[in-house]
Amino acid sequence: MAKQLTVKFERMLQSQGFGSRRYCRQLIESGRVSVNGSKQTDPQRELVSENLQFTVDGTRWQYRDKVYLLLHKPIDYECSRNPQHYPSVLSLLPPQLQERGVQCVGRLDADTTGLLLLTDDGPWLHQLTHPKHHVPKRYLITLKHPCDESQLQALHEGVLLHGETEPCRAKNLEVRGERLLAMSIEQGKYHQVKRMLAAAGNRVEALHREQFGKLTLGDLAPGEWCYLDDAQTTLAEALE
Repeated sequence: MAKQLTVKFERMLQSQGFGSRRYCRQLIESGRVSVNGSKQTDPQRELVSENLQFTVDGTRWQYRDKVYLLLHKPIDYECSRNPQHYPSVLSLLPPQLQERGVQCVGRLDADTTGLLLLTDDGPWLHQLTHPKHHVPKRYLITLKHPCDESQLQALHEGVLLHGETEPCRAKNLEVRGERLLAMSIEQGKYHQVKRMLAAAGNRVEALHREQFGKLTLGDLAPGEWCYLDDAQTTLAEALE
């Protein structure tokens, strides 16, 4: 049987984004934290991290060594800790998750909506964003002009973007309306979808990411988020 990992109470609380170790110690000593339904006031107590649940001021949390989040990004939010013109998507998360230093897995423009992943797991973030892993992203695109056959053929065969040496090809092209198109890409170049449509002779009026790997938004409304384990999935299956 594998040895169970233990962690000191105050360090556990700090790792979950509840502030400095000193502040976490004060929370515990003042009786504001319960562990697995029982109030605990010793900051140095050793806790078993597996299946650890705790409440702070009546709000229930589950210990997570790393967090993996799925968020339905609304329009007019920036994927940045230091936004310039609009609020940060991080403002849609609880302060504890912001404190943990979660980062966006890639970025969506302020005027782009849809599926956004966030994590504090650096290697996992790198795995998803590195070009060699070819994780597909699927977008729903509202066009300014009707999409004709020549444009579809150009997207399928590949268009050369300014400053690039290799053409970018769309995968799984699907016409959903006269000015509505769905397609997948595996790269993550700057403004790639917008540039591809411009190179094909059209213009993007609205852009929505509806899928990342095998992950979809489900019934999440704009601005809502969930833990990926709450979505009853595993990362390996969702992103294979």
